[in-house]
Amino acid sequence: MQRSDFSFELPDELIARYPTSERRGSRLLVLEGEQIQHRQFTDLLDYLRPGDLMVFNDTRVIPARLYGHKTSGGKVEVLIERPLDEHRALAHIRASKSPKPGTRLLLEGQIEAECTGREGALFCLTFDSEQPLMQLLDQYGHLPLPPYIDRADEATDKERYQTVYAQNPGAVAAPTAGLHFDTALLDEIRQRGVNTTFVTLHVGAGTFQPVKTDRLDEHVMHSEWLDVSETVAEQVHQTQAQGGRVIAVGTTSVRCLETASQNGEIQAYQGETNIFIYPGYEWRCVDMLITNFHLPESTLLMLVSSFAGHQPILRAYQAAVAARYRFFSYGDAMLLFRAPSNTSY
Repeated sequence: MQRSDFSFELPDELIARYPTSERRGSRLLVLEGEQIQHRQFTDLLDYLRPGDLMVFNDTRVIPARLYGHKTSGGKVEVLIERPLDEHRALAHIRASKSPKPGTRLLLEGQIEAECTGREGALFCLTFDSEQPLMQLLDQYGHLPLPPYIDRADEATDKERYQTVYAQNPGAVAAPTAGLHFDTALLDEIRQRGVNTTFVTLHVGAGTFQPVKTDRLDEHVMHSEWLDVSETVAEQVHQTQAQGGRVIAVGTTSVRCLETASQNGEIQAYQGETNIFIYPGYEWRCVDMLITNFHLPESTLLMLVSSFAGHQPILRAYQAAVAARYRFFSYGDAMLLFRAPSNTSY
């Protein structure tokens, strides 16, 4: 398939720059086969059954963006992609000229760091501070809102660009399907006999990188760290054995579950994944998917097209635009049912 097969027109005013007043206040587009329904997010309860298993990503977004300048002059913007230890990290750096090894930075007027080299597109930074890096970020860092939310981060984003169950720090982007859940809705889900469990995938900035190759099989997928425990693997096995459905909350949970199922059935897994899911992929684990609307020609749009069918997804997106749904991280949600593997959409 070609990258252009995943293009669609989106009016700029449908990009959600702010969240709804309540987490559960979003709309929900339900796509099952060719059928589209327009619902509210709390109507999700109508589609759940006792014995189902919902899988959430409990990563926590870190305030990973730092502004400053080179000590020799010139503004820089640093986005920590991955802390390596208490004083070193891999980072994206925006500057008029890429810093060379030995370049020193002054960030937020307080933090000194040195660029010591590169690993691919990422810069290696060493921070000169007795404080651990995560403490520095908590004290001085900015929440890294996605590039299409073209405004500065605000105080409310610290809460709303974070799931209520966020636990393990390490992401530089939120697992946004989870932003629709508040604690009361999670309680209602469990009271209906639906089981819940948690995986961890630290979402990287690569999730926003565009596909640059025309052919999908030539795209090099970014890598992210994940953890699927023995407990989660056992819960999935039990759910499947008892006829329940595995419901992934977000594409990051999908990446966890499908990576851990590459040998045919799910097993505990901790480490990197660069899994690239697009039409033609053989699904092994996930039966239903809760997700937000994704960017044109993005790897995430390709993933959901693989899951629910390429043409049904494009028609659902057209319907969402016509119905004025709100798009992307702070936008509305979709509930997708997996298309039969023998269906040619």
